[in-house]
Amino acid sequence: MTAPARPRTSEQLIRAEEPVLAHNYHPLPVVVARAEGSWVEDVEGNRYLDMLAGYSALNFGHRHPALVEAAHRQLDRLTLTSRAFHNDRLAEFAERLAELTGMDMVLPMNTGAEAVESGIKVARKWAYDVKGVPEGRATIVVAAENFHGRTTTIVGFSTDETARAGFGPFTPGFTVVPYNDLAALEAAVDDTTAAVLIEPIQGEAGVIVPDDGYLAGVRELTRRRGCLFVADEIQSGLGRTGRTLAVEHEGVVPDVLLLGKALGGGIVPVSAVVARREVLGVLRPGEHGSTFGGNPLAAAVGTAVVELLETGAFQRRAAELGVLLREGLTELIGRGVTGFRARGLWAGVDVDPALGTGREISERLMREGVLVKDTHGSTIRLAPPLTITAEELRSALGALEKVLG
Repeated sequence: MTAPARPRTSEQLIRAEEPVLAHNYHPLPVVVARAEGSWVEDVEGNRYLDMLAGYSALNFGHRHPALVEAAHRQLDRLTLTSRAFHNDRLAEFAERLAELTGMDMVLPMNTGAEAVESGIKVARKWAYDVKGVPEGRATIVVAAENFHGRTTTIVGFSTDETARAGFGPFTPGFTVVPYNDLAALEAAVDDTTAAVLIEPIQGEAGVIVPDDGYLAGVRELTRRRGCLFVADEIQSGLGRTGRTLAVEHEGVVPDVLLLGKALGGGIVPVSAVVARREVLGVLRPGEHGSTFGGNPLAAAVGTAVVELLETGAFQRRAAELGVLLREGLTELIGRGVTGFRARGLWAGVDVDPALGTGREISERLMREGVLVKDTHGSTIRLAPPLTITAEELRSALGALEKVLG
C-alpha cells in the first residue's frame, strides 16, 4: 500500500501542524525551508529579508560560516558527556566568556529561561549564605512589563495577563515596581532584598530604552543597599545594541549577567549565568545542574560566538547601522509611524493604530518580502542580523514606508 504523500506547500504544511502542534504560538503564515545570512526562503522558493533574527538568537545571521564550521568539527568528535564528566571544550568556553564580559565565573545552561531561573536561585542562595537574610525570606525586585521567560516562576512576576492567566499559584518572593523609576525601586528594596532583576532594555515590551542614568542609578542603589544587580541581557546582549552588553552604554558592571539567544549562534540552545566569584561561588555540587548545560557541542559553538565578538567588529557594525536605522525611522514619523525607540540594530516602532495592528502590519511586510514580529498593540520590533548590509536595511525601511503609505 502506498503511503500518503507528505505535505509540501506552505498551505499544506501549515494545515498539517494544526491538529498535532500545541497552539502556543501564532506564527506568520510563512514556512521557512532554507536560510543564509539575512535571508530566508520558504518551501515555494520565495525569499524574505529576516528583520527579526530569532529575537536576537541570530545576531550573526543564519548559518554563519565560522559557527557552522565549529559545529561540524565538534559533531565529528563529541556532542554530550553530561556534567558527570569533564569535557575538553568547556574550560575554554567559560574562560573566554568570562573575559569577554569582565566577570569571574560561568554557569552554563541551555535556554534563556533556564538562565533566569538559575540566576534567581543563585541570588537567593547568596542572600542566605552571604548577606544573612533569614531562610525563606529573600525577595527579588523586578520591573513591570518585564519579559524574562515563560516558566511558572517567571510568569508569576510578569504583568502580562496573557502570560499569567491560568498558570497559578505562583512562586512568592517577588516585588514588582515600574520600570525606569529609581524612586519606586528605592522604596521597594529592604533588608530582605537579594537582588534587583531587570532588562537593561525591555525587549518584549516594545524595545523600551530607559532614561540616561537609570542603569547607573540601579547599580549605585544596589551597591549601597547591599543587594545584587542582575542584568538580563538575553536579548540585549552580545552586540545587539552596538556594545557587547547594553549596560556598557552607561559604563555599568552588574553583579550577575544572564546571557542566551545569540550565545548559541542560532545553531544550538546556549545560555549562561556569568557573575563575580563571590556570587556564583555559593553553589555547591548537587544544588543546581543541567544534563545538557555546557555540553561539548554547545561549548564549541559558544566559543566560536565569543571569538566573533572579541574582534569588536559586530558591535561597531550594529552601532554604525543603528544610525541608519534611526534616521530611516525618523523620516517616517508622522507618515504612519507615531514614535519609536532604538539602540543599535534594535527598534520598537509604534504604528498609527488607524493603519492596523502590529500583526496586520507584520503580515503586510511579509507580503513585501520582509519578516518582522509584532508586540503589544500596533508596535512592531525590528532586530535584523548584525550581518545585514546598509542596502538591505534601506530596503526593509522602504518596505515599511510602502505598507504604511
